[in-house]
Amino acid sequence: MSLQAKLAAFKKNFEAGGPPYSAPGWIHEPMRRATNELIETGAANNAKKVDDVAPTFNLRDADGNEVSSTEILTKGPLVISFYRGVWCPYCNMELQALQEAQPTIRELGANLVAISPQTTPNSRRSARENKLEFPILSDPGNEVAAAFGLRFSLPDYLVDLYKNVFKNDLGIVNGDQTWTLPMPARYVIGQDGSIVYAEVNPDYTTRPDPEELLPALRKLADVTK
Repeated sequence: MSLQAKLAAFKKNFEAGGPPYSAPGWIHEPMRRATNELIETGAANNAKKVDDVAPTFNLRDADGNEVSSTEILTKGPLVISFYRGVWCPYCNMELQALQEAQPTIRELGANLVAISPQTTPNSRRSARENKLEFPILSDPGNEVAAAFGLRFSLPDYLVDLYKNVFKNDLGIVNGDQTWTLPMPARYVIGQDGSIVYAEVNPDYTTRPDPEELLPALRKLADVTK
């Protein structure tokens, strides 16, 4: 089953009130409203695109070690997945799909990292629960996400829903009170720092299959032969 098929099946079950995320039916309207409002802002149009120069970064991995995008690019292309956090089931399914694609990504000479605003302990949880073998990086305040044009602020009514219904206080999860998130995104960056593949979607329930980025990696591999 494709990643998007899995996400669609989960969404259908969730909105029908099925386990394990059983919740009152009224919550879906504000969640849809927030997604539609974000789409209507056109925020995704401001994100970094193919042929743009990718921002560089230095972030901490789940073990607290500093990871430099510049250093990674000396070894090969870089694949980046921006995700919301370990609390997001859609993100976890995407991370698992990326883990399945990891051997092929490595065979094509590239390295994969995932970036979220959550604290380092929560990144460790992401890696452990999803059985990940690639680095999970913490982006405090979504500063790197902002450099890529992905950061947005949650509306007050969604903050209230997260805190009081889902008991998901992002101020604690992320270690700051900005209540911002990145739009889910995936990038392939060439060793010259240019973006050769970009996918950004303000609808967090929609994610492309990892295989969709493989042609960009194969093209880069062919150029270096």
